[in-house]
Amino acid sequence: MFSGIIDAIGNVRECRLTPGGQTLIIHAPDYWSDVGPGSSIAIDGVCLTLTRADRADAHFDVITETLRCTTLGNLQPGHGVNLQKSLSVGDRIDGHFVQGHVDAVATITRVEKSPRESVLWFMMDARAMAYIIPKGSVAIDGISLTIAEVSGGSFSVALIPTTLERTTIGKKAIQGRVNVETDILARTVVHYLKNATNPAALSTGLTPENLSRHGFST
Repeated sequence: MFSGIIDAIGNVRECRLTPGGQTLIIHAPDYWSDVGPGSSIAIDGVCLTLTRADRADAHFDVITETLRCTTLGNLQPGHGVNLQKSLSVGDRIDGHFVQGHVDAVATITRVEKSPRESVLWFMMDARAMAYIIPKGSVAIDGISLTIAEVSGGSFSVALIPTTLERTTIGKKAIQGRVNVETDILARTVVHYLKNATNPAALSTGLTPENLSRHGFST
């Protein structure tokens, strides 16, 4: 579990093809000192398991399905990536709960810049758009952000200078692709409401009748 508050920006040192996908090597001096093999690290919003690390570089095995469903398959040496370590008990939650499970890849369709903020517009798959709610939360490349507007199949976020400086999103251009994780609370509510309007779906739930039907005493 993550908060969507980026710890650091790393740089891709190497993308090494393997039979099951690729090994991704991320360069971030002194960032890996308090983590070890098995630790969960969000890279551009994708939760990966660290396999080994030294003071400067960390190695991650990325399976083919993850490469296909996220932007990690497009990374090249020299690319910057957002990094975040998993939360520890007692950590402050300054963003929102982020799982590191990407729902969709969105495309930047418009960038509006002003001295105080930049507004980015994104378009993505309609299935993921069902969980995009005005003023709700969304994680874009792992960054916890607030949805500004929703219009048809697009949504926007407003970015303050601090976010642009401390993450990679300020370097994204029109037609750039980003990882999107919708808010777990929005997904839960929408899923419940869909089932609530479908009596057949509700009838398959945990009820005394269903328990008895499957051999459990009630």
